[in-house]
Amino acid sequence: MSYRRKTVSRKRERVSKQPAVYILASKRNGTLYIGVTSNLIKRIWEHKNNLVKGFTERYDVHHLVWYELHDNMESAILREKMLKEWKRKWKMELIESSNPNWNDLYDAII
Repeated sequence: MSYRRKTVSRKRERVSKQPAVYILASKRNGTLYIGVTSNLIKRIWEHKNNLVKGFTERYDVHHLVWYELHDNMESAILREKMLKEWKRKWKMELIESSNPNWNDLYDAII
């Protein structure tokens, strides 16, 4: 296995098995959804395939525009709660600080 393949494989394993907070968007400057999960790749796939009933399905919120990995679920949940209380402007600035074009980051993590 090549070095690049090993690196991609390790990154995928780390992202899929580590608690994470994430933001989905319907489009640039569109509807936002903040969530928390212990398996980011699986959870985003579920959102994209409308296996998560409710808000994201109803408002077509499927683009992963921001995520943050955590060491444990407790810290991820605390961060999710904090972000949900933020003003929309602050959330937009957070997204644009690391993803100015609002690219869907899902392909980068799989």
